[in-house]
Amino acid sequence: MRLLRFFSTHPLLRRLLRGVFTRRAPELAVKTLGQTFPSPLGLAAGFDKNAEVYEVLADFGFAFVEVGTVTWRAQEGNPRPRLFRLPKDRALINRMGFNNVGAEAVGPHLDHARGVKIGLSIGKSRLTDDAEAVEDYVLSLRKLARFADYVVLNVSSPNTPGLRGLQSPERLEPLLVESRKALAETCPDRHVPLLLKVDPDLSDDQLIEIGRLALSLSLDGIIASNTTVTRDGLASAPAAVEALGAGGLSGPPLAIKAKRALRTLHGVVGGHVTLISVGGIETGQDAWERICAGASLVQIYTSFVWGGPFTPRRIERTLRRKVRQKGLASIQDAIGRFDLSE
Repeated sequence: MRLLRFFSTHPLLRRLLRGVFTRRAPELAVKTLGQTFPSPLGLAAGFDKNAEVYEVLADFGFAFVEVGTVTWRAQEGNPRPRLFRLPKDRALINRMGFNNVGAEAVGPHLDHARGVKIGLSIGKSRLTDDAEAVEDYVLSLRKLARFADYVVLNVSSPNTPGLRGLQSPERLEPLLVESRKALAETCPDRHVPLLLKVDPDLSDDQLIEIGRLALSLSLDGIIASNTTVTRDGLASAPAAVEALGAGGLSGPPLAIKAKRALRTLHGVVGGHVTLISVGGIETGQDAWERICAGASLVQIYTSFVWGGPFTPRRIERTLRRKVRQKGLASIQDAIGRFDLSE
């Protein structure tokens, strides 16, 4: 982060980054959420928590950057250490706990955004009672929504006590309704897409319920999925993993759950609600399969940590090759085409 902040203050260095890492191809453009994304590949929330370096991250080739998760109240997050690497699995375990400077302080960081598509992830403040959760989200939306190309309600992080309980339909519906109302009042001159980020540990029935609710409320999109609290299928020694303690697992071990969530949701909302897939995407083939399974956009995080700054370029190169091999005019034509996943 220190290096990225340094780059952000030097226009010539940023221009150099763009020249090295960014290779835009017209066939990778995706029209969704009422706008055009230069490619389907974005950076997931959790990396640029305080919206400090999103412009530099876009210079590395990301078509969009999701900042946050931001809460209304500034908070330190969970005690350190709270982020752990699992080298044998190319995975991460984190229990960051929405550490951020708060919506009031993040606003000025976004005020100068130019030429970068920004997703804004909003979460509930840890000290806010569950009964006041909706108001907590709405306060952040009213402060920051005008800076965003889309807004995400994060109700699925495993690191804030009680947060995942907001995914039940009876609690989720008022949150979505009031959030949409706040967006309309805050940004009366444009439609700001509202998305929901869901939990990979939900059952198929629970995902179907959320999908049906999204349709009934005309939700713009769903992000599938957040990190998992399970520790299935790890190559790392179980005792060593257990010693790291609680937290959300991300990376390749999450891929099966993330793909299941995507396919289940696509079966309910496909063609009507935009789906963004995240979780275990390491290669261009991984991204291609998610797009063929119904994702309009994909996001990475852990593979960027492990693979380094050339990761977006490698993924997009594979996607361009896939589009050519299949004889498609655009990657848009591959969305939801299960027969193209080979």
